Amino acid sequence: MTSKPSSFFHLHLISDSTGETLVTVARAARAQYTNVSAVEHVYPAVRNNKQLDQVLAGIEEEPGVVLYTLLDDVLIRRLEDKCQDLGLPCLSILGPVLQLFQSHLATESTQRIGAQHVLDSEYFKRMDALHYTMMHDDGQLTDDLERADVVLVGVSRTSKTPTSIYLANRGVKTANVPLVPGVPVPAQLEALQRPLVIGLYATPERIVQIRQNRILGLNAGKEDGQYVNRDAVAEEVIFSRRLCAKHNWPIIDVTRRSIEETAAAVIALLRDRRRQTIS
Repeated sequence: MTSKPSSFFHLHLISDSTGETLVTVARAARAQYTNVSAVEHVYPAVRNNKQLDQVLAGIEEEPGVVLYTLLDDVLIRRLEDKCQDLGLPCLSILGPVLQLFQSHLATESTQRIGAQHVLDSEYFKRMDALHYTMMHDDGQLTDDLERADVVLVGVSRTSKTPTSIYLANRGVKTANVPLVPGVPVPAQLEALQRPLVIGLYATPERIVQIRQNRILGLNAGKEDGQYVNRDAVAEEVIFSRRLCAKHNWPIIDVTRRSIEETAAAVIALLRDRRRQTIS
């Protein structure tokens, strides 16, 4: 009699830096397997044998898939030997990429731990963008919108804020302005010249669903009937799309998009806009 496959597995993620890169890659791969859950064991800043001893003990206690982003050859050898002894899969996430770069560039890597987190100009660009975005969330400081790279507009619950923050972490100064029934559109928004203004919209059904869940989550005693009324929401969406058409602002349907997918679409539009400006 064959045993039923387990519905979960242990996933050991070992890094000599923060582990952010490793966790992101692992979760992207894990998301493709919806019928099984991963129990994550994250080990950041593993840089000596004593720290690795604790990691190896954890792997032996709860065997599973092992992924790592280590650069020290001694630590790598110990980790891989242990996994081989235990019969566990073990893979370097950066290894194949570094080998490809080395082959193409014909030069050795610097083996610098945490090199992607150094305080370079790109880091400060991201911090500046994040600060700007937080200060210009939800229609704040509309007199200063001209300094933005992107301004997102849309009715309530079209993911404007999380998309803005995601873009800011990519170095894109992003403001967002809500379109609220009965509230005039800021004159500053319609007069913008430098920023790329993009409209976000979703189907009325999707917006109503999100708004109802929001109300339940806040334990609101009395809901605004118009706020979750399908016909009223449809009018909001029509108004937002007409406003975008009036100003020739591009629009993105976020009904079935994740925040990452919406942000990718925004970045593509921004790239096209900049390319057209240069040419």
